[in-house]
Amino acid sequence: MENLYDVIVIGGGPAGLTAALYLARAKYRVLVVEKEHFGGQITITAEVVNYPGVAKLSGSALTETMRKQAEYFGAEFLLAEVTELSLVGHVKTVKTTRGEKQCFGVLLATGAHPRMVGFEGEEQFKGHGVAYCATCDGEFFTGKEVFVVGGGFAAAEESVFLTKYASHVTILMITEDFTCAKAVAEEAYKNEKITVLHNTQVEKVDGDQTLNYLRYKNTVTEEVTEYRAAPGDSFGMFVFAGYEPATELVRGTADLDEFGYILTDRDLRTSVEGLFAAGDVCVKSLRQVATAVGDGALAATNLEHYVADMQRKTGMIPRKPQKAEQGKEAGEQETSQNGLFTSEMLAQLQAVFGKMESPLVLKLFLDDGPVSRELEQYMEELCRLTDKLTLQRSQEPEQDRPCVRILRQDGTDTGLAFHGVPGGHEFTSFVLGLYNAAGKGQALEPEDSEKIKNISSPVDMKVMVSLSCTMCPELVTAAQKIASQSEFVRAEVYDLNHFPALREKYNVMSVPCLAINDREVTFGKKNVSQLLELIAGM
Repeated sequence: MENLYDVIVIGGGPAGLTAALYLARAKYRVLVVEKEHFGGQITITAEVVNYPGVAKLSGSALTETMRKQAEYFGAEFLLAEVTELSLVGHVKTVKTTRGEKQCFGVLLATGAHPRMVGFEGEEQFKGHGVAYCATCDGEFFTGKEVFVVGGGFAAAEESVFLTKYASHVTILMITEDFTCAKAVAEEAYKNEKITVLHNTQVEKVDGDQTLNYLRYKNTVTEEVTEYRAAPGDSFGMFVFAGYEPATELVRGTADLDEFGYILTDRDLRTSVEGLFAAGDVCVKSLRQVATAVGDGALAATNLEHYVADMQRKTGMIPRKPQKAEQGKEAGEQETSQNGLFTSEMLAQLQAVFGKMESPLVLKLFLDDGPVSRELEQYMEELCRLTDKLTLQRSQEPEQDRPCVRILRQDGTDTGLAFHGVPGGHEFTSFVLGLYNAAGKGQALEPEDSEKIKNISSPVDMKVMVSLSCTMCPELVTAAQKIASQSEFVRAEVYDLNHFPALREKYNVMSVPCLAINDREVTFGKKNVSQLLELIAGM
């Protein structure tokens, strides 16, 4: 019965977190499974100002508070990818990359991901000027001209955010006006660093290694405009053209509309018994945090009735959720000795330390700079928490300092290294790297495991990230998993903020960026299977 839950929520955004809070507080055992980072798409928004009761807060801070509230009432969380659903019968099976789980009800809250427009050059220059996340990539365009494609909430809000970096922002929208709330649109209209062009369609972007040419057309007058950057300069283009629903898990099982959004009734039930849906994955006219939270609450309330009926029919009752210890209110923080790790981080670390099959050595390569001192303190604190980790300081040559390399107890290299300090969104991926290097680690699909065994020549992967990037950890974790399983593979992760020479070498204007053997350079998140395909194609 340990793996039996009342409800499994797939997706850790506002809808999923709200549902988890309601269900756990009602004493139902609930597990939230998230493959990337808890919080969802809103975590890339620097300022949320239209959520009732919150004057101004970052998306990541808002959703982290939601997660802590759910955790306080006993909700459980699993960082893994759901690979398959079996929705037949009273007890459903959810297969993940970290094992199978059973439940009575499933809530699909997987949200949606950015949609490509399809103009000429969009795919070719992705990462070399074309970007989809202002928080992750805005800094790369400091002092440069930036164009934004889109006319909705994201286009308006992110254009204002991009003025922190860009010399000027031009919004190119196919519509006659913004399709978002007037107050949001006004922020863009009144910003002196923003120009808005209506009825405008992007036709083509081009350049050498980065963007220096843009062609767009006014759809009313048919006038075509060409923009060229100054000689030796470049510009950026951010695409905010809506989202595609993440419904791959239920395609062919549940009813979807023509755009791939899942169809539900007024109680958020789908066409499959026991499967509910909430948030941006559903058919709806407004996709905002407030509507996602409402969906989560409604779906959870109806799931309570469904689950209670299943308990009566089957006679099986999962164990009740355990509320946080008395005196620890929702959101209250504990920290490690030097205040580097919060209570949630400490809990995650202790869970990993308990599963490590063998000790590891953290070998430091430092210089006299402040980043090296920060890395040293970070690793000292880690080693203080467990006898599974030992710290070494090396005077050996190392080109890119500061760096921590993960070694086995006998001194052999696991192939995993981080250059910089693995904080921010890279904390979890670094912890998973330790878990994978210390033993069996995360489960692999049999075909992926076989492909890794067949690697017989050196593969050097440089993964370049930003600690504020929410899309980077999936690629980092995949690269580290492969490296931990093969003596021929290395996974070197770099915080680009501290290694500008790499940014110039690979013309990086978006993260994550992956360079394999200094030849194959790609951008965007990738899982283990996708990464193995790249390696095999070299």
